[in-house]
Amino acid sequence: MDRAELDQALLKAHEDKDSAELVRLYTLAGDRAEEAGNIDAACFYLTHAFVFALEAGLPEATELNLRLAERGRAHPLEP
Repeated sequence: MDRAELDQALLKAHEDKDSAELVRLYTLAGDRAEEAGNIDAACFYLTHAFVFALEAGLPEATELNLRLAERGRAHPLEP
């Protein structure tokens, strides 16, 4: 999936209010930004993924929180 396809998929997931897909796609965008060395952009996307995961009660929230905490962008959540 190239960047344009990812952007379109994100728009569709927002339109559909598909939290699980939003978490997946924002995490993917964060992974790609991180691979490109753009930590600020990666954390931006991962924060979006984290918020959607929290709102939906998805288990991915724990891992996303840890990733953000490792980069100094969040405090680790209490178990």
